[in-house]
Amino acid sequence: MDFDLTEEQKIWQKTVHEFVAKEVQPRAHDVDVTGEFNWDAVRKMGPLGLLSLNIPEEYGGAGVDSISAAIAIEEIAWGCGSTALAIAAHNGLGTTPIVLYDSEELKTNWLPLVASGRNKLGALALTEPGAGSDLQGGVVTRAVKDGNEWVISGAKMWCTNASIAEYIITLVRTDPAGGSRSLSQIIVPTDSRGLRIGPAEKKMGLHGSPTHAVTYEDVRIPLDNLIGEEGRGLQQTLATLDGGRIGIGAISVGLAQAAFEHAVNYARERKAFGNPIADQQAIQWMLADAATEIEIARTMLYKTAWLKEQGRNYNKEAAMAKMFATEMAERVTRNAIQIHGGYGYSSEYPVERMYRDARLMTIGEGTSEIQRLVIARHVLASE
Repeated sequence: MDFDLTEEQKIWQKTVHEFVAKEVQPRAHDVDVTGEFNWDAVRKMGPLGLLSLNIPEEYGGAGVDSISAAIAIEEIAWGCGSTALAIAAHNGLGTTPIVLYDSEELKTNWLPLVASGRNKLGALALTEPGAGSDLQGGVVTRAVKDGNEWVISGAKMWCTNASIAEYIITLVRTDPAGGSRSLSQIIVPTDSRGLRIGPAEKKMGLHGSPTHAVTYEDVRIPLDNLIGEEGRGLQQTLATLDGGRIGIGAISVGLAQAAFEHAVNYARERKAFGNPIADQQAIQWMLADAATEIEIARTMLYKTAWLKEQGRNYNKEAAMAKMFATEMAERVTRNAIQIHGGYGYSSEYPVERMYRDARLMTIGEGTSEIQRLVIARHVLASE
């Protein structure tokens, strides 16, 4: 059993880290204060392959392995949580359904467009105003066939990247009878007539990752924009979310790692009662716990990515990794503020931003409570 990264993965990790340290981390504070998306850095991500982690090379993608993809998102989050969330949503949610289920024509039409860095990104719209985690029963946005077009009507909430996307993959109800084969995924270009993207949501953190409500007012889309099979949208979405949970876990590890590094440096420099606070056992224990939990979360995350790369079922492991990593990040960033004392509560120090950014991770792409349900079902189903 080999826990070492390959040489190629180590080079990739170093390359991405250096890019983030130069192009992403220095802008993180301003991105948080202004709420402006860091397009300058993202434009440069295309040639590096950071916008096409899951896209095969024949469609203009980097086609990196699943562990390398997780490494990339972790490193971006180390520099800026907002930028990482947008890029993780683009890769994990906005391109994966097309890569896995779409026709060659749609792959050729859309994937090179969003992989280059010259254009906008991809997005996925699932959640609706009247429902949260209940995708099967809660989706009321409908798509009806009219000639050679779908006519889509309804509303979505919490759509990451909507305002910076070329298209929004939309989960819709195509069979009013209901059931597990009543939903489908359709590519909706953001310049479609009748599509309305609301103002960016005012959030606790992740200010530079735009999140919007989206309404569909008789939006007409070609029938060919259907992803995969009609009626398989729920299954395709759930499979997509498994991979997306690796991305959210990677963001959490990156945020925790950054907060941990700041806490260690501050503990060494800050003096109280004549000595560095790093000499205090209470501080040492918080740092020891953080180091341990980050290592556990990263190991679990990489194992899950490895299972994905092997083509094995990783539904339970994705839920475990996402749940543990996100809850770990909240603890680590909270204790990083505690180590900073009063300064940690000030926006002058980055740990305050990291704590606010980490808070979403136990909610987005399946709450911790949903992850526990998924894990429990696997446990109880086993002999």
